[in-house]
Amino acid sequence: MKQSTKEIAKRYILFIISLFFSALGVAITRKGGLGVSPISSVANVLSLKFEFLSFGNWLIIWNCALIVGQIIILRRKFQIIQLLQIPLSFLFGYFTDFGTWLVSFFGADIYAVRLAMVIIGTLVLGFGISLSVIANVIMNSGEAFVKAVSDTAHKDFGNVKIVFDVSCVVLSVVLSLIFFKNITGTREGTVIAAFCTGLTVKMFNKLLRKPVEKLLVK
Repeated sequence: MKQSTKEIAKRYILFIISLFFSALGVAITRKGGLGVSPISSVANVLSLKFEFLSFGNWLIIWNCALIVGQIIILRRKFQIIQLLQIPLSFLFGYFTDFGTWLVSFFGADIYAVRLAMVIIGTLVLGFGISLSVIANVIMNSGEAFVKAVSDTAHKDFGNVKIVFDVSCVVLSVVLSLIFFKNITGTREGTVIAAFCTGLTVKMFNKLLRKPVEKLLVK
Protein backbone atom coordinates (compact mmCIF):
# COMPACT_ATOMS: atom_id res chain seq x y z
CA MET A 1 0.00 0.00 0.00
CA LYS A 2 1.46 3.35 -1.09
CA GLN A 3 2.09 5.82 1.70
CA SER A 4 0.61 9.30 1.47
CA THR A 5 2.81 12.40 1.67
CA LYS A 6 1.24 13.17 5.05
CA GLU A 7 2.13 9.73 6.41
CA ILE A 8 5.70 9.99 5.11
CA ALA A 9 6.06 13.39 6.79
CA LYS A 10 4.77 11.94 10.06
CA ARG A 11 7.25 9.08 9.83
CA TYR A 12 10.19 11.46 9.37
CA ILE A 13 8.98 13.58 12.28
CA LEU A 14 8.77 10.41 14.39
CA PHE A 15 12.29 9.50 13.30
CA ILE A 16 13.61 12.90 14.41
CA ILE A 17 11.85 12.41 17.76
CA SER A 18 13.47 8.97 17.99
CA LEU A 19 16.88 10.59 17.42
CA PHE A 20 16.28 12.93 20.35
CA PHE A 21 15.45 10.10 22.76
CA SER A 22 18.30 7.94 21.48
CA ALA A 23 20.74 10.82 21.97
CA LEU A 24 19.33 11.56 25.42
CA GLY A 25 19.76 7.90 26.35
CA VAL A 26 23.41 8.01 25.29
CA ALA A 27 23.93 11.23 27.27
CA ILE A 28 22.36 9.77 30.43
CA THR A 29 24.43 6.59 30.13
CA ARG A 30 27.62 8.60 29.65
CA LYS A 31 26.84 10.72 32.71
CA GLY A 32 27.05 7.54 34.78
CA GLY A 33 30.72 7.35 33.87
CA LEU A 34 30.62 3.58 33.41
CA GLY A 35 30.83 3.53 29.63
CA VAL A 36 28.36 4.01 26.78
CA SER A 37 26.77 1.79 24.14
CA PRO A 38 29.27 -0.06 21.89
CA ILE A 39 28.56 2.07 18.80
CA SER A 40 29.22 5.28 20.77
CA SER A 41 32.25 3.95 22.66
CA VAL A 42 34.89 5.07 20.12
CA ALA A 43 33.52 8.64 20.03
CA ASN A 44 33.39 8.62 23.83
CA VAL A 45 37.09 7.79 24.17
CA LEU A 46 38.05 10.36 21.52
CA SER A 47 36.00 13.03 23.31
CA LEU A 48 37.80 12.29 26.58
CA LYS A 49 41.22 12.64 24.92
CA PHE A 50 40.51 15.49 22.52
CA GLU A 51 38.29 17.81 24.52
CA PHE A 52 38.42 20.65 21.98
CA LEU A 53 35.47 18.86 20.33
CA SER A 54 32.36 17.85 22.26
CA PHE A 55 31.10 14.28 22.59
CA GLY A 56 28.31 15.16 20.15
CA ASN A 57 30.81 16.44 17.59
CA TRP A 58 32.86 13.25 17.84
CA LEU A 59 29.65 11.27 17.32
CA ILE A 60 29.01 13.29 14.15
CA ILE A 61 32.51 12.49 12.88
CA TRP A 62 32.15 8.80 13.78
CA ASN A 63 28.75 8.51 12.10
CA CYS A 64 30.00 10.27 8.97
CA ALA A 65 32.94 7.85 8.87
CA LEU A 66 30.44 4.98 8.91
CA ILE A 67 28.53 6.60 6.04
CA VAL A 68 31.78 6.83 4.03
CA GLY A 69 32.30 3.16 4.88
CA GLN A 70 28.90 2.33 3.40
CA ILE A 71 29.74 4.17 0.18
CA ILE A 72 33.05 2.30 -0.13
CA ILE A 73 31.42 -1.07 0.51
CA LEU A 74 28.29 -0.62 -1.62
CA ARG A 75 29.74 1.60 -4.38
CA ARG A 76 27.10 1.87 -7.12
CA LYS A 77 24.56 0.06 -4.94
CA PHE A 78 24.62 2.92 -2.43
CA GLN A 79 21.26 4.71 -2.63
CA ILE A 80 21.33 8.51 -2.86
CA ILE A 81 18.51 8.79 -0.32
CA GLN A 82 20.86 7.29 2.26
CA LEU A 83 22.80 10.56 2.18
CA LEU A 84 20.03 11.79 4.48
CA GLN A 85 22.05 9.99 7.14
CA ILE A 86 24.48 12.94 7.05
CA PRO A 87 22.14 15.71 8.29
CA LEU A 88 20.51 13.23 10.65
CA SER A 89 23.94 12.38 12.08
CA PHE A 90 24.53 16.09 12.73
CA LEU A 91 21.13 16.29 14.41
CA PHE A 92 21.95 13.28 16.58
CA GLY A 93 25.23 14.89 17.62
CA TYR A 94 23.53 18.17 18.52
CA PHE A 95 20.83 16.30 20.45
CA THR A 96 23.53 14.39 22.35
CA ASP A 97 25.28 17.59 23.40
CA PHE A 98 21.94 19.05 24.47
CA GLY A 99 21.20 15.90 26.45
CA THR A 100 24.65 16.08 28.03
CA TRP A 101 23.86 19.63 29.15
CA LEU A 102 20.49 18.55 30.55
CA VAL A 103 21.96 15.78 32.71
CA SER A 104 24.96 17.87 33.79
CA PHE A 105 22.90 19.17 36.72
CA PHE A 106 22.58 15.69 38.24
CA GLY A 107 25.21 14.35 40.61
CA ALA A 108 26.63 10.89 39.94
CA ASP A 109 29.19 10.38 42.69
CA ILE A 110 27.72 7.23 44.26
CA TYR A 111 28.24 3.99 42.32
CA ALA A 112 24.59 2.94 42.76
CA VAL A 113 23.46 6.23 41.21
CA ARG A 114 25.92 5.84 38.35
CA LEU A 115 24.68 2.31 37.69
CA ALA A 116 21.08 3.56 37.81
CA MET A 117 21.92 6.19 35.19
CA VAL A 118 23.32 3.49 32.91
CA ILE A 119 20.11 1.48 33.27
CA ILE A 120 17.87 4.52 32.77
CA GLY A 121 19.96 5.65 29.81
CA THR A 122 19.73 2.21 28.24
CA LEU A 123 15.94 2.25 28.64
CA VAL A 124 15.68 5.71 27.06
CA LEU A 125 18.02 4.62 24.24
CA GLY A 126 15.91 1.51 23.63
CA PHE A 127 12.77 3.65 23.56
CA GLY A 128 14.33 5.93 20.96
CA ILE A 129 15.53 3.08 18.78
CA SER A 130 12.11 1.42 18.90
CA LEU A 131 10.52 4.64 17.60
CA SER A 132 13.02 4.73 14.73
CA VAL A 133 12.16 1.13 13.86
CA ILE A 134 8.45 1.97 13.82
CA ALA A 135 9.09 5.11 11.74
CA ASN A 136 10.70 2.85 9.12
CA VAL A 137 12.09 5.61 6.88
CA ILE A 138 15.87 5.47 7.08
CA MET A 139 18.43 3.58 9.13
CA ASN A 140 20.97 5.25 11.39
CA SER A 141 24.54 5.12 10.12
CA GLY A 142 25.61 2.29 12.42
CA GLU A 143 22.79 -0.05 11.45
CA ALA A 144 23.12 0.96 7.78
CA PHE A 145 26.85 0.15 7.87
CA VAL A 146 26.11 -3.28 9.33
CA LYS A 147 23.47 -3.88 6.65
CA ALA A 148 25.92 -2.84 3.93
CA VAL A 149 28.46 -5.37 5.21
CA SER A 150 25.90 -8.15 5.68
CA ASP A 151 24.37 -7.62 2.20
CA THR A 152 27.76 -7.47 0.48
CA ALA A 153 29.25 -10.43 2.37
CA HIS A 154 25.95 -12.36 2.29
CA LYS A 155 26.07 -12.86 6.04
CA ASP A 156 23.30 -12.76 8.63
CA PHE A 157 22.58 -9.19 9.82
CA GLY A 158 22.41 -10.22 13.49
CA ASN A 159 25.79 -11.96 13.38
CA VAL A 160 27.43 -9.01 11.60
CA LYS A 161 25.89 -6.65 14.20
CA ILE A 162 27.50 -8.65 17.01
CA VAL A 163 30.89 -8.54 15.27
CA PHE A 164 30.48 -4.80 14.64
CA ASP A 165 29.60 -4.04 18.28
CA VAL A 166 32.51 -6.13 19.56
CA SER A 167 34.85 -4.41 17.08
CA CYS A 168 33.72 -0.98 18.31
CA VAL A 169 34.42 -1.97 21.92
CA VAL A 170 37.83 -3.45 21.03
CA LEU A 171 38.76 -0.30 19.08
CA SER A 172 37.68 1.93 21.97
CA VAL A 173 39.73 -0.14 24.42
CA VAL A 174 42.79 -0.02 22.15
CA LEU A 175 42.44 3.76 21.75
CA SER A 176 42.07 4.27 25.51
CA LEU A 177 45.20 2.16 26.15
CA ILE A 178 47.12 4.24 23.61
CA PHE A 179 45.85 7.58 24.93
CA PHE A 180 45.56 6.94 28.67
CA LYS A 181 47.64 3.77 29.28
CA ASN A 182 44.54 2.21 30.86
CA ILE A 183 40.96 1.37 29.93
CA THR A 184 39.01 4.63 30.03
CA GLY A 185 35.48 5.37 28.84
CA THR A 186 34.59 1.70 28.27
CA ARG A 187 33.44 -0.18 31.33
CA GLU A 188 30.62 -2.32 32.68
CA GLY A 189 28.07 0.20 31.41
CA THR A 190 29.11 -0.68 27.86
CA VAL A 191 28.46 -4.36 28.56
CA ILE A 192 25.07 -3.59 30.12
CA ALA A 193 24.10 -1.44 27.14
CA ALA A 194 25.29 -4.10 24.69
CA PHE A 195 23.21 -6.84 26.27
CA CYS A 196 20.13 -4.87 27.35
CA THR A 197 19.48 -2.38 24.53
CA GLY A 198 18.17 -5.03 22.14
CA LEU A 199 15.84 -6.45 24.79
CA THR A 200 14.61 -2.96 25.62
CA VAL A 201 13.93 -2.24 21.95
CA LYS A 202 11.90 -5.44 21.64
CA MET A 203 9.89 -4.55 24.76
CA PHE A 204 9.03 -1.02 23.59
CA ASN A 205 8.41 -2.20 20.05
CA LYS A 206 5.83 -4.67 21.33
CA LEU A 207 4.13 -2.00 23.47
CA LEU A 208 4.24 0.91 21.02
CA ARG A 209 4.03 -0.44 17.47
CA LYS A 210 0.23 -0.76 17.14
CA PRO A 211 -0.81 2.56 18.77
CA VAL A 212 1.96 4.55 17.05
CA GLU A 213 1.22 2.98 13.64
CA LYS A 214 -2.41 4.02 14.04
CA LEU A 215 -1.32 7.64 14.58
CA LEU A 216 0.93 7.49 11.53
CA VAL A 217 -1.69 6.23 9.09
CA LYS A 218 -4.48 8.59 10.21
